[in-house]
Amino acid sequence: MLHGIDVASYEPTFKTEGVDFVIVKATEGRTYTNPYRAKQARRARDAGCAVGFYHFLRGRRGIRLARIKAQAKYFVEHCGAEDGDILALDWESDPKGRLPTAAQKDKFLHEVKKLRPGHRLVLYCNRDLWTRKSTTDYRADGLWIADYRKAGEPKIQDEWLFHQYTSEPIDKNVADFKSRDDLKDWASAG
Repeated sequence: MLHGIDVASYEPTFKTEGVDFVIVKATEGRTYTNPYRAKQARRARDAGCAVGFYHFLRGRRGIRLARIKAQAKYFVEHCGAEDGDILALDWESDPKGRLPTAAQKDKFLHEVKKLRPGHRLVLYCNRDLWTRKSTTDYRADGLWIADYRKAGEPKIQDEWLFHQYTSEPIDKNVADFKSRDDLKDWASAG
C-alpha cells in the first residue's frame, strides 16, 4: 500500500516525507485554474512522487453535455500534466448541493480519454455516491473512493485503486500498488 495526499489551492505548500504520490487540483468548471498547481506538482516531482491532476466537475440536471465537453477540454489544456501523470475527475456536489449527473460524469471521462489517450484517468467520488446514486459504474481506468475509515479498507465491494481515508489535517490517501515504481509504471502505460 502506498501513501499519498491530494491538495488544492488552499494548501500551497505541503510536506512530502512518507508520501509516494500527490494529486493536485488543477481546474474547476470552465474558468478556474489552481494558481499553485505547477508549484505543487514540481514539489511532488522533486520529492520523487508520482503526480496526478484532478478536475472538479461543475454540472447539474439540465446542463448540456456540450458544456461538459468544454470542461474536459479546459482541464486537459490547463492542468499541466506531463507524460506519466495521472488524471482524475472529482465527481461530487458543489457547495450549493448541485451534483453533476452520471451522464455528465461519463461524458467528461470519455472526452478526457479521447483528448489524452496516453494518460491514465480515474474517477474520484465518495462511497455514498458510488454505491447509491451512480447509475453507471464507468470509472475510466480506475476508482478513487473517499470513505473515511481505516486506510485501505473502504466499505465497497468494487475494485478500487486509490482510497481517501481522511481529510485531517490534509486529504490523505492510499493506493493499491506494491511500490512507487509500480504506480509510475501503471500511470505511464495509459
